[in-house]
Amino acid sequence: MGYVVTVKAPGKVILYGEHAVVYGEPALAMAVNKYVYVTAKVRDDGKIGINAMDLKLAGLSVTILENGDIVARTDYGAVISALSYVKRALEIAMEYVGKRVGVDLLIRSEMPVGAGLGTSAAVAVATILAYVKALGYDIDKRELARLAWQVEKDVQGAASPTDTTMATFGGLIYIKPEGNSVIMEPVKPGTEIPLVIGYTPRVSTTKELVAMVRRKLESMRDVIEPIIKTIGVITRRGREALEKGDLELMGTLMNINHGLLDSLGVSTRQLNEMVYAARSAGALGSKLTGAGGGGCMIALSDKVDVERAIELIGGSVLSARLDSEGARVIDDKSLPTLI
Repeated sequence: MGYVVTVKAPGKVILYGEHAVVYGEPALAMAVNKYVYVTAKVRDDGKIGINAMDLKLAGLSVTILENGDIVARTDYGAVISALSYVKRALEIAMEYVGKRVGVDLLIRSEMPVGAGLGTSAAVAVATILAYVKALGYDIDKRELARLAWQVEKDVQGAASPTDTTMATFGGLIYIKPEGNSVIMEPVKPGTEIPLVIGYTPRVSTTKELVAMVRRKLESMRDVIEPIIKTIGVITRRGREALEKGDLELMGTLMNINHGLLDSLGVSTRQLNEMVYAARSAGALGSKLTGAGGGGCMIALSDKVDVERAIELIGGSVLSARLDSEGARVIDDKSLPTLI
């Protein structure tokens, strides 16, 4: 009826445009070669077992019974929110194939959850793809992205299609809100884009930060609106620099973008320290990426000195490059198996 299959889906960073994109300005996103891996193995008892090895879950092990009940075991005695994405992704995948078949899932992540790297979207994409493939079915990438976006909307109440699009298709995407829709245009880079990602735990949620910026806009529109529009201009210039392969200009624009985001109040002391440490160590540019309030920053660099500088500030470091393929089935014998 099926077999063991492993898939992976990439995370993403926002190069320019976060927060301003909420108000109709463009943003530029890049899929990175840090992945969520999901291995699915069909089982014959109708149950669903979930082993999330390193989603910052402290060895969470979960069984979903045929009636939908969840049996969870974890060192902390609590089920974290990432499970909601897995459970809903499985339900939607079952609806897609038209049957409920039990599986064991093994989930691994190279990215922290809740850091602004699109981990939950990658989990949703990889879970759906692994389940569908394990049962011997195929799925078009457009349909995969649509279903994964539905997972995020169902779990979060509302969600941009950006993260699930990036996790599905990979590459670089220019995001343009137009009315109630979002236009996404693939962008071809003029050169390789070396990135260092620095991470520090979040102290504020995306919802809280978006609400805070909105309050400032409503109370000081004459001050905040020009900042938002300038971030939009930076994003447009950033796309041009990216397509030309002008890394120096890209870095300068990143620095300005970060200053404007900091002026909106969405950065933190530790994010700022990592941003400035990276520049002092030779990065062409650096900024927070995502909603802020902790989470991740990016530095345009491939220098080891930049990584060390971020680590000295207390940040966790990932080096990253563009992922141009998106979600796909892999055959990696180094991954732990469920057999």
